[in-house]
Amino acid sequence: MRRLILLRHAKSDWPDGIADPERPLAARGRNAAPRIGAYISQEHLLADRILVSPARRTRETWDLVAARLPPPKVVASEPRVYDASAARLMTVLREQPKEAHSVMLVGHNPGLEDLAELLVASGPAPHLASMAEKFPTGGLAVIDLPVDEWSATAPGIGRLDRFVTPRDLGGND
Repeated sequence: MRRLILLRHAKSDWPDGIADPERPLAARGRNAAPRIGAYISQEHLLADRILVSPARRTRETWDLVAARLPPPKVVASEPRVYDASAARLMTVLREQPKEAHSVMLVGHNPGLEDLAELLVASGPAPHLASMAEKFPTGGLAVIDLPVDEWSATAPGIGRLDRFVTPRDLGGND
């Protein structure tokens, strides 16, 4: 069994004259990210490998989340997670080493949402409905995959364990 955790970056700002990869978190995102980190810590959801898009908003999200967690085994900037399609994210996922039983991708929509939809075949109805409605900034999807190696990951095999948003964690975002 493998566990995939998808974390969409927290709410970002879009100041004039700033290129997309350099967009910072908005105040709302800086408020939400530590709550997400606290939830990950409380629920023992720290992954063996964390792959973070190099975009500023994802790095800032991870830094604020990570401040609430024990140090993970591996954290890496993964350029292919930025502006990625579900197909590209699936390729990245399938390349993960067998030693990593859990992987977290910290990235962007539409790729993360599309990957979740591609993988998930079952799960608790309220979580499935919430994820189908919207995968908002700061959204966290935990997907269990019945495979022994990441390379065996395929569409429609995942079970959604949970889907949580910053609003679920007591914020107004």
